[in-house]
Amino acid sequence: MTLSVVIPTLNAESHLAACLERMKSADEIVVVDGGSIDATVAVAESAAVRLAAAPRGRGSQLRAGAEAARGEWLLFLHADTLPGTGWRQAVEAHRRLQPDKAGYFRFRLADDAWQARAIERGVAARVALLGLPYGDQGLLIPRPLYDEIGGYQALPLMEDVDIARRIGRRRLCRLAESAFTSSERWRRDGWFRRSGRNLLCLGLYGLGVAPERIARLYG
Repeated sequence: MTLSVVIPTLNAESHLAACLERMKSADEIVVVDGGSIDATVAVAESAAVRLAAAPRGRGSQLRAGAEAARGEWLLFLHADTLPGTGWRQAVEAHRRLQPDKAGYFRFRLADDAWQARAIERGVAARVALLGLPYGDQGLLIPRPLYDEIGGYQALPLMEDVDIARRIGRRRLCRLAESAFTSSERWRRDGWFRRSGRNLLCLGLYGLGVAPERIARLYG
């Protein structure tokens, strides 16, 4: 069984090299760039991974990456997220034990601040109550299941919630490893201000507000 890692990028030069290094044991890595103006593309080229381009937006980039990937399993991952060093073993265990289900990592922030621990607990509660892991937890999915549900949609935002809903919580399992996401955005925007905005976006989406309108709020 082959594994393709799909990474959407946009001006991700500060994080991409570390992510590519961590994921190098995958059978294939596909970086899908959305029009970076920094050195993101050069970083990908120097790592000798497959490079694709797509219109800006994680939904369209993830969809393009899945179409370009050759693996029988797909692992979608953000460029600023580093799965723990045991990620490959966790993936292999999932593939053996849950071959028809999707998986996600436990959410962690790469920061020692107490606010980071509080946010992690909030994310764990959201996943437990709503069955909605976000994209910064990664998404591991077998190709047949991905194709069955129609894959990622070309949404400007909420693409992770959309696909999690179509997978369904009974076909989603937590992997036995964490993924550590950069806290840069939380520190820049304010720890709880950013998390509050994320919850607002989720609430608006649940009420039927179009992702295009939510994206303007999200910024």
